[in-house]
Amino acid sequence: MSSEPISPTPESPRTPTSYDPKIVAIVAYITLIGWIVALIMNNPKSALGSFHIRQSLGIMLLMLVCGVVAVVPVLGWITAAVGYLAGLVLWLFGLMGAIQGTQKPVPLIGEKFQEWFKAV
Repeated sequence: MSSEPISPTPESPRTPTSYDPKIVAIVAYITLIGWIVALIMNNPKSALGSFHIRQSLGIMLLMLVCGVVAVVPVLGWITAAVGYLAGLVLWLFGLMGAIQGTQKPVPLIGEKFQEWFKAV
């Protein structure tokens, strides 16, 4: 028997995992938890992933505002219902853009989302 110590095998150097930007873009539209996961997955940042993370954030904030407006009886309910419907349509546009891998902003307010959430 040899008394030589057994040396551990060298580990392979770890490289940062990068995810497919299209997957990051799609995950960004799947609830708030999906948005947070996409934000974490988007490292190193990709243009497509960042674009859709900003679009999704804007749509979620729009829906949050609709929830606040819905507290007001009657007029608030009607306004919130229209806002929720608009939010659903914008969400579908954004999700379809993510699935196609394009950076087309959602209608009406998508350009503003990109401007307002540059830091994300």
